[in-house]
Amino acid sequence: MKKYFSCFLDSSRFTYSLCFLVCFLTTSVGLSNIGNAAEVLVSLDSLSNTPHIRTLAASCAACHGSNGNALNGNAVLAGMDGGQFTTAMLAFKEGSRPATVMHRHAKGLNIDEINLLAAYFSQQKPAPSQVPQTQTLKASHE
Repeated sequence: MKKYFSCFLDSSRFTYSLCFLVCFLTTSVGLSNIGNAAEVLVSLDSLSNTPHIRTLAASCAACHGSNGNALNGNAVLAGMDGGQFTTAMLAFKEGSRPATVMHRHAKGLNIDEINLLAAYFSQQKPAPSQVPQTQTLKASHE
């Protein structure tokens, strides 16, 4: 039995054998995923539409409107470039971008949630801004 494992008994051979094995396994697993880059992007898109991310996005609706279509002059998030969204949120989180409340919201999110929210809002269709017309109420209820 010793002759079959002699390469592992010598410490230098063991090290080289182990390195070869690790490199081989890493390369074979890593190379198989190179062709799946599109699948990775699709999975990011599908992850951004999970109940957790939709719930986080719904909390943005108070100021930024449903699906990121703001009506009141706040930033429109629908269709926003994901990189722009992420950069802005990280700046709010770090405190380098002035804000009234956004720094508090951003600090409550981790980087994965920010990236998934960026993907979510980039997929939303911007809607033309339609501010509701003011209504005049009549004094009588006839």
